[in-house]
Amino acid sequence: MILITWFVISFVTNILGPIMPAIIDNYALSLTMAAFLPFSFFLAYGIMSIPAGVMIEKIGAKKSMLVAFSLTLGGSAIFALMPTYAMALVSLFILGIGMAMLQVIINPLMRTAAGEEHFAFYSVLGQLVFGAASFVSPKVYTYLVEQLSVSAKANAVKSFFEGRIPVELPWISLYWLFTILFVVMILFIVLLRFPKVELQEDEKTSSKEEYLVLLKKPVVWMFTLGIMAYVGTEQGLANWMSQFLSQYHGIDPVKNGADVVGSFWGNMSIGCLVGLLLLKLMDSQLVLKIFTFSSMATLAVALLGSADAALIAFPTLGFLISVMFSIIFSLALNSYTEQSGAFSGILCSGIFGGALVPMIIGFFGDYIGLRMAMFFLFVTLGYILFIAFVAKPEIKNKTIFSDKK
Repeated sequence: MILITWFVISFVTNILGPIMPAIIDNYALSLTMAAFLPFSFFLAYGIMSIPAGVMIEKIGAKKSMLVAFSLTLGGSAIFALMPTYAMALVSLFILGIGMAMLQVIINPLMRTAAGEEHFAFYSVLGQLVFGAASFVSPKVYTYLVEQLSVSAKANAVKSFFEGRIPVELPWISLYWLFTILFVVMILFIVLLRFPKVELQEDEKTSSKEEYLVLLKKPVVWMFTLGIMAYVGTEQGLANWMSQFLSQYHGIDPVKNGADVVGSFWGNMSIGCLVGLLLLKLMDSQLVLKIFTFSSMATLAVALLGSADAALIAFPTLGFLISVMFSIIFSLALNSYTEQSGAFSGILCSGIFGGALVPMIIGFFGDYIGLRMAMFFLFVTLGYILFIAFVAKPEIKNKTIFSDKK
């Protein structure tokens, strides 16, 4: 159930990038107005991380998951039934709240269900499932749009959605699919027996005083901004690459653009596995330096190169940025080892970067063009590189070579 939940979270969360060109075209949006869509979603992520932790302590994992999936069900259903731009903003905010709650709930539940000795293995497996869902969802989008196109022959998909969605908005079928998925998940959870989840110290919420103390420390701000920079980079790429390829290279966003976004997420899963190996061989800061330098070079190729170069470079960026989140997070907790629960909560609020950076790109894209606006990603990557050089962790990651010392 936990792995299926990871799949559903990713399947829904990362579909916005592939469908962004269609949304812009169908609703005649400026890039700024389009940027409010990921902003609505990740704003909810940013503000719900800590309250979700309080909820799981108060009512338990099973009830918390039912609340979260009920919210996501409502969010997807209202947009499926009323597919307007304004309702999209409301829907994405509600979906963001539900998804943020699920991510907070799922980690301690996985640790309890799998056992602490297997937690690391299942965490990596969860990330692989997460990446697989992000790889699959753009392909589902392409399939549905092709089956529902005006020129397509009569088929089962067309028959099901006939009268349910506007003919000119075939991608709305995805939100009907999400609604069905959420209903199935709610029924699944209702019937399932849950183990009692005992939260560890770093999973418990902290007092207001603890948060205030931490917020006065420069190291906390440095790493929280680092998480913001990473999630902003990830979502800035995922949300705008298909629109970029369509606008500057005339690449069909339904077929090729969606495939590129899917490959971006698929390569991120591969990168996670390679990163695990590298972190057993070398210092995490060195790994972060190598991957960040490589990301900046590859981003330059994606933005300034030919269509063929961009089609290779954008998915490659998924591989290159894959190690950044986990390394920044671990460097943060190893640089300030007190009050780890409260510190983790503050770091998770840095997911707000996923709302802020796509918004900045969209806003400037309306004035200086999307290509120049996406150069802002060099700022976020530059900040991550800064962390790689200046971080002074009290505890270094253990490698096979440090074992021999």
